[in-house]
Order: sequence, then C-alpha cells, then structure tokens
Amino acid sequence: MSRMQKLTFSAMVMAIYIVVLYLTQSFSFGAYQIRIATSLYALAYIFPFLVLPLGFANLISNMLFGGFGIADMAGGCIVGIVTTALIVLIRKKGWHYGLAAVPVVLVPGLGVATYLSYFLNMPYWLMALNLCIGQILPGIVGVVIIKVLERVWRPAGTVAAHSGKEESR
Repeated sequence: MSRMQKLTFSAMVMAIYIVVLYLTQSFSFGAYQIRIATSLYALAYIFPFLVLPLGFANLISNMLFGGFGIADMAGGCIVGIVTTALIVLIRKKGWHYGLAAVPVVLVPGLGVATYLSYFLNMPYWLMALNLCIGQILPGIVGVVIIKVLERVWRPAGTVAAHSGKEESR
C-alpha cells in the first residue's frame, strides 16, 4: 500500500472502531464489559501500520463515550497500542495467528483494570477477571477476522499464518 492508502485505510478502521463502540456502548464500559470493537486490534496482524491508529481510536472513543476522563483516554490509548504491538510481534515471530487472541484478552483485561478498579472501588483481581472474561469474545472475533482476511486479502510481504514464511506477489 502507498502512504496515502495506509492513511486512508487507517482513518477508515478508526472510524469503524468508533462506530462499533458507539453502537455497543451499553455493554462496552464499566466493571463488566464486552468491548467488541477491540476485536479490530487483530487487524494489526495483517496490517501492522494500524498499531498507532487503533490506539488513537481507543483514545477518541474513550473521550467521546467513556466516563473517566483523561485517565481513561490515556490508559485506553496505551492499552490499544500495546495490544496491537504484541499482535504485530506474534506475526513477526511467525507464531500461529490464533495467538492474537491472547493480547486482545489479557492486555485490556489486566491493563484497564489498573485504573478502573480505583475509579469503581473494586479489588484489582476482581476487575481484571471481569474484564478478561469480557474480552474472550472480542479475542475470538479478532482471530476470525484474521482468518477471513488472510483468505481474501494478503498484502505483499505479509506473513502467512500457516507457514510462518514471507509471501510475495
């Protein structure tokens, strides 16, 4: 992809993330949340340039819909960047794409709990457990997204999920 195509694609993915979060906000925030939009983090497996845009999409979403201000905005952005960076690392190591679900579940579950437990006056371990359970579905959906997109669209130079080898077109 050209630089302009990457920029356009990034903006589209950010918009989709924000719209999905808006449509699912009734169960995407609080102590018990299933944040379907975080399944889009898995796109970084195929499109590694989405690491920062997906972090910023989380920041914007938390600014628009979150209730915990700057801590939620900054924390969500950092969690998004770390999650997608780990997904890119999984790809670069040639590990199975199914492992992309692990950071989608654990990074938001353990990371967001660090500040939500304080704001909601809940024990950290309970908050982390609730968030990790809520992230299981987005983790699975993320893996399905990778599987489907690998069949439909394999940009030149992406790592084949099954072989772990570089492809070229």
